[in-house]
This record gives sequence, structure tokens and C-alpha cells, in this order.
Amino acid sequence: MTAAAAPALHTSSLHSLALLARGKVRDNYAVGEDRLLMVASDRLSAFDVIMGEPIPGKGQLLTQMALFWFERLAHIVPNHLTGEAPESVVAPDELPQVQGRAMLVQRLRPIAIEAVVRGYLAGSGWKEYQAGRKVCGVPLPEGLRNASRLPRPIYTPAAKAASGHDENISFEQTVQMVGPQLAAKIRDTSIRLYEEAAAFALTKGLIIADTKFEFGLNPGGELVLMDEVLTPDSSRYWPLQEHEAALASGRNPPSFDKQFVRDWLEQVRVDGQPWNKTAPAPQLPPEVIAKTAAKYREAWQRLTG
Repeated sequence: MTAAAAPALHTSSLHSLALLARGKVRDNYAVGEDRLLMVASDRLSAFDVIMGEPIPGKGQLLTQMALFWFERLAHIVPNHLTGEAPESVVAPDELPQVQGRAMLVQRLRPIAIEAVVRGYLAGSGWKEYQAGRKVCGVPLPEGLRNASRLPRPIYTPAAKAASGHDENISFEQTVQMVGPQLAAKIRDTSIRLYEEAAAFALTKGLIIADTKFEFGLNPGGELVLMDEVLTPDSSRYWPLQEHEAALASGRNPPSFDKQFVRDWLEQVRVDGQPWNKTAPAPQLPPEVIAKTAAKYREAWQRLTG
């Protein structure tokens, strides 16, 4: 993919459209009353802190992966893409900020639920399992290990937070939030999306250990898949060939994401002390930036190769 050679973009600045919000990665602009332009920057956050240095090519790679999955999974649930070119709504001098890294999408009423699906034990799920053989209240059998494949994928929703970490909630709480019919549809749709994507990824030598989806409602009340989908920022991708050895050793397989950055931040010293995981972040060294960029590229190349 040649997009990774384009200049890095830490923060977009479009003068032709009104900025609505900046997230950790995406900058959202209003296009009339019914559409949004979502620009994926090359920003990277770790421990909920945005790094000062961009990861070259990251925004383009995330966008291309999202578009790949939106197309592949469109038969399961509608998505927010309009089919219109993002370049058509910006000024000519803004094209370098948009090309290859933006999506022109429908403006939806977002549902404040992170629809998390887990197919493997990892991260906070492994910690919860060790404590009580459950993950987010879902009972699991004895004998599982870190990085174990679950007997079947489980739905473990979270409540979207305005800032910081999202909070794990039960399915019953989502029923209270949106009603039983919509809560069940979000759950069932999320599991189906995950199962189909995970099965395809395995044919490419990739494990999708877990992922999160976001949904909104269009003016007709229809459930629509939105934001990003199945990117390394929202999903845990592992190389299939390294899973068995990792499982035997009790470790997670190496992931195709920002793990290099997390690992470096865990051991870096600021004024002789460990970084306290608050802004500003330490300056990332070039080798960490390069290794992280390479991992994102590798995930894309494996998926589409």
C-alpha cells in the first residue's frame, strides 16, 4: 500500500467545514445537516493519552481496513457510508489532508454502547476469568488459560465514556438503556459480525481475539454500523502461527497494533521516575514509531494479501 508514504498528519485543519469533535484518532466535520466527514489522523493514544508524535500512514491504513470490512460485512447490517467521495466536500487545498484517510458518512443518532465481542481470553477478560471464572458476568468453563479460544464468542458490552476508559456493563443494563428488542439486536448482530470476520481472518493467518463495534440509528430508526470496524485500534489481531506457543507459555501472541508503544512507555523514565501515564506523554523515539507503523502495515498486508 503506497498511502503509508504520504506525510504524517497529527491533526487535521479544514477551513471549508465546521469541526464538530476531535477524538483520540478521528476529526469529525459537519457536511450539511445529514452527513459527517470523518478524517483519520495519524495520532496514537496509549493509556488514554495522545502521543505527541504521529505514526506515519496509520490513518490511511485504519481507513482502508474499515472500508474493507464495511464492504465485506454489508450483507449483515447497513453501515454509515454514503458511497460519496470524501474529496468532493473539501476545498482543493485540503485534499492532502483527506485523500485515503477520510470517510463521508451518514449522520446518525449514536447508541452509547460499546458492543464488545470476545473470542479469546486476553487482557482484562483474562484477569476477570482468573478471579471468578466469569468475564463481564458471563460464566465460562474451568481450565481456560491466557489466550485460550472460548467455546463460543461472548458479548461483553461497555458503556461509552466521554473520557477515559469505558465501563463494562451487563447485557441487562443495555436492556435498561435501549430496551430489550434493540439490545438483543445489537448483541446478535455484533456476534454475527465477529464470527464472520474472525472466520475470514483465519484464512489469512490472523486471529481476531476480540473487537468492539459501534452502532447508531438512522432517521428511520434502523440499526446502522458506524465509526470504524475491525481495525487494529478497535480489535486485537494475533498471528495464527504464534498462538500455540503463546498459549503454552501463558503469554498473549504479539499483536498488530500499538503494543510497541505501550511496552516502551511502561519502561521509560521521566526525570528518573516511571511515566505516570498522564499528559504530556514522553517523546516517542524513531525506532518505536517505525516498529509501530510496520505492525499496522503488516496487519493490512496479511488481511488483503
